[in-house]
Amino acid sequence: MPNSKSPLLTSLTALYMAVFIFSAIEPASRAVWVAEIIPAVGILSVIWWISCSYRFSNTAYTLMFIWLILHTVGAKYTFAEVPFDWFNQLIGSERNNFDRVAHFSIGLYAYPVAEYLIRNKVAKPALSVPFALFALMALAAGYEIIEWWYAALAGGNEGIAFLGSQGDIWDAQQDMLMDTLGAITSLTLLVSQRSVFSSNHVK
Repeated sequence: MPNSKSPLLTSLTALYMAVFIFSAIEPASRAVWVAEIIPAVGILSVIWWISCSYRFSNTAYTLMFIWLILHTVGAKYTFAEVPFDWFNQLIGSERNNFDRVAHFSIGLYAYPVAEYLIRNKVAKPALSVPFALFALMALAAGYEIIEWWYAALAGGNEGIAFLGSQGDIWDAQQDMLMDTLGAITSLTLLVSQRSVFSSNHVK
C-alpha cells in the first residue's frame, strides 16, 4: 500500500477546516462546543496519523469525514437546535433528528476499520467485518456512558444541551441503534466492492 497522502484527504481536511471555523464563530454554548469539538479534532488527528503509513480508499475517507462535518456543525448549535426542519418535516417528526443522522454517520467508520484489517491482512474478511461492526457498537455504548457522565457533571442547561435527549427516555438506546445501522450500511457497501479485498488496490 502506497504511503503517499491521498489528495482527497487533503481536500476533505480543507473543507473540514472551513466548517470548523464556521462552527467556532459564536457557538450557542462555548462550553458545549469545546466538549463536542475535542473528539472531532482527536479523530481527525488519528486519521492523519494512520495515513502517514496507510492510505485508505477514497470511499473510506469520504465516509469518515461525513461524521466529522456533521458533528462539528452540531457542536455550533448543540444537536437539538441545529436548523434541520426540512428533514424533520420530511419524515413527519416534531423532534429534531439531526443527532440521529449524526449517530448514523458514526457507524460509517466500520468501513475503514474493516478495510484496514483486510488490506493489512490482520484478519480474514469473515472476521474483519463482524469485528468492525462490534467495535463500532462498543464505541457507541462507550460514548453514551461518557455523554451521561459529562452531562451529570456539568449539570443545568449545559448538561442538558450536551446530552441532547430532547425529553426522550430512550434517547441513548436509539442513538446506539443508529450507530449500529450506520455500521451495517457501511459494511454492506464494503462487501459489495470486490476491489476492497485486493491489498494493492486504492479506489
